[in-house]
Amino acid sequence: MTDALFWLALLSVALVAGTIGGVVGFGSAVLLLPVCTWAFGAAATVPMLTIAALIGNLSRAAFSWRETDWPAVGHFVLGAVPAAAVGALLFVELDAELVRRLLGVFLLLMIPARRWAARQKLVIRRWQLVPVGAAMGLLSGIVGTVGPVNAPFFLAHGLVKGAYLATEALGAAAVHVTKSVVYGRFAALDPETLGRGVLIGVALMGGAWLGKRIVLRLETEAFIRVVEALLAASGAAMVAGL
Repeated sequence: MTDALFWLALLSVALVAGTIGGVVGFGSAVLLLPVCTWAFGAAATVPMLTIAALIGNLSRAAFSWRETDWPAVGHFVLGAVPAAAVGALLFVELDAELVRRLLGVFLLLMIPARRWAARQKLVIRRWQLVPVGAAMGLLSGIVGTVGPVNAPFFLAHGLVKGAYLATEALGAAAVHVTKSVVYGRFAALDPETLGRGVLIGVALMGGAWLGKRIVLRLETEAFIRVVEALLAASGAAMVAGL
């Protein structure tokens, strides 16, 4: 496959992933994890998708800006930013092969974790977003993205539709900024990786715009089941070294 066809295919996947994220509030970077790991390797994928997810999250927040719950963002960021820095420092010390397998395990664990959180009908108070942010920031620094696990906690805080999309996206964006600084400091984010992340991020931005247009119309539950099946297959392949 030529470079042009490869990037056309990859950016098409990113556009679809961004649309999904724009509708359900998560899944963009997670869907791109196995594709980018196969194409670029695990060590490059995490910082690359950090840049892409930063752009995607900021665009998703911008489309629902007026509905943002700023106190919730502040409490989440208070725990998430320092923990994300620690997670990113751990990432730069890990072997690339180990990172790839950790990504696979993460994808597999994310499916039951999301279901468990949804079944518990959690009620999250504002102060509890601080430890939630710390846990999510640490995980995100190591494996790149935690959207499907992160999302139920914001929903359990009583945020829905635009308020949920904007608030969760801004919290995630703060985490991605922190990781980008750490990755850049330790050369995990070189100019080529940065450029690739920006290209993918622009596609995610387009998907976020499309997602906003259909967020009130799409029945997502059946689609999430299909996504979970794909994640399970991808995670198993990554753990197995395929």
